Amino acid sequence: MKKILFISFVVLIIIGCSVNKTKNVSQKAIVNNKTSDTVRIANDSLEYEVIIIEPGFNYWLESQAKPRGFYTESYFEGRNFLYVTEWNNRVLQPQRYSSSLYEMQINYNSSTHYGYEVNYLIYNYFIYFQLQYKQQLSGYIPRN
Repeated sequence: MKKILFISFVVLIIIGCSVNKTKNVSQKAIVNNKTSDTVRIANDSLEYEVIIIEPGFNYWLESQAKPRGFYTESYFEGRNFLYVTEWNNRVLQPQRYSSSLYEMQINYNSSTHYGYEVNYLIYNYFIYFQLQYKQQLSGYIPRN
């Protein structure tokens, strides 16, 4: 009887430990999802590629950003033009704005039709960037 109780106790401990390990692994996956993000935006026919490597962006996009279809493509194009213009101005003024935040110019042509998805992702990156780093790229206060 003592052996059965002892074996049952050992089995319960093993099961309990394996449940905790599974829970910890899934929590680590969520944390890693928040910290290691890469978003690739490409269109081979237009020969452009944008790669966004920003910790937490994918998580923010899925949990905080307005859903696709909430704004029109023309809304995104207008805001993106404003944000890109200000971003590029800040890149050219490293003595005034942190060069660690504004490293490279963005080549965004307002006459090029990038499509809804590209404009959606670029717009949301600018919103995320402004909220995350407490920046304001235009007269509009960023909101998610």
